[in-house]
Amino acid sequence: MKSSTVPAMGIGELAARYGLAAHVLRHWEAVGLLSPARQPNGRRRYGPEDDARVALIVRAKETGASLEQIRDLVAAGDGTRRREILVRHRDALARRMERLRSELEAIEHVLECPHEDVFECPQFQRMLTAGPTWEACDSA
Repeated sequence: MKSSTVPAMGIGELAARYGLAAHVLRHWEAVGLLSPARQPNGRRRYGPEDDARVALIVRAKETGASLEQIRDLVAAGDGTRRREILVRHRDALARRMERLRSELEAIEHVLECPHEDVFECPQFQRMLTAGPTWEACDSA
């Protein structure tokens, strides 16, 4: 089926497809991420390319990318530039994941710590000041 034969969607339909409010799509248009076609009466009409772009934006935001980063990605003129942007984002995401793993370890320590008040736990105090290398707490 040719993309020109796929019916265009209104803003509400496309927003609902991704669980978004219509104003989010308007904002993405204002910052240059979307450029839907317009009917003579000014209403936006979103085609398959817009649908794919929204899917990309939603997925990229789920990874923590900012709208500026996403705009740079979609505006990149070639694959090399896109790869550079994605490598930087991948590296930042890996650092973020490591921090999240550390936070998860801290929460697990708190849940398993034998101290009545975790703030009295020497291991927890070390964790707060020195960063993550969590071990089980051996004394109460």
